[in-house]
Amino acid sequence: MSDMPLVTILDDEPEIREILSDRLEDAGFRTMSFGRAREFEAALKTLTPDVCLVDLSLPDTDGLTLVHRLALELGAIVIIISGRSQVQDKVTGLELGADDYIIKPFDPSEVVARIRVRLRKSRPTETTSTTARFSGWTASFDRYILEDGTGEQITFSHAEGEVLRLFLESPKRLISRAHMQDMLGGGAGDSFDRAMDVRISRLRTKLKEDPKNPQLIKTIYGAGYIFLGDVEWQ
Repeated sequence: MSDMPLVTILDDEPEIREILSDRLEDAGFRTMSFGRAREFEAALKTLTPDVCLVDLSLPDTDGLTLVHRLALELGAIVIIISGRSQVQDKVTGLELGADDYIIKPFDPSEVVARIRVRLRKSRPTETTSTTARFSGWTASFDRYILEDGTGEQITFSHAEGEVLRLFLESPKRLISRAHMQDMLGGGAGDSFDRAMDVRISRLRTKLKEDPKNPQLIKTIYGAGYIFLGDVEWQ
């Protein structure tokens, strides 16, 4: 596979696809563009993109449903590009697993910058481990899979994985909302807080925690979170 990251662009506006493709290729990325979701999904049978840019207003499917499926199944970075500027649209997109939300019209240079930031945050260095064991669980960040002691496997999204890795890299230490914002990026304020709440809730569900009395990811009200498990990286 080429060292140049592959960015797929799903947007029904040819002009936007062309502008993004030209700017991204000038910046050193490979690109593939699609005007319909069915064409994009067919291509995914043989493609492994690093980043997916997805418009929400698609003629043949609901963009939010597609974003949710990509986040859960693909493991790629998913960035929404949309003309929908309402806060609730952004919150919903992030809650469904998108890593970022860019409102149209946008400067293509901003898109390039956001992609680079996301790739830096998501790609381990040569010395970074990709597998962690804790409290009877194994988290494989290269495969986006959680495995319990019985061998049952549960997938997690790229966005959920960012939060889980943050916890596992700092066990038994308070992680404030401000620190999460610094490490994970994304929009600040209520939309970021709600997106984090949803991702943490989903992680607790996947880790089979009692929602009323979680034992691994504890909420410290007004301060942040603490991950209480013993962690061994491999």
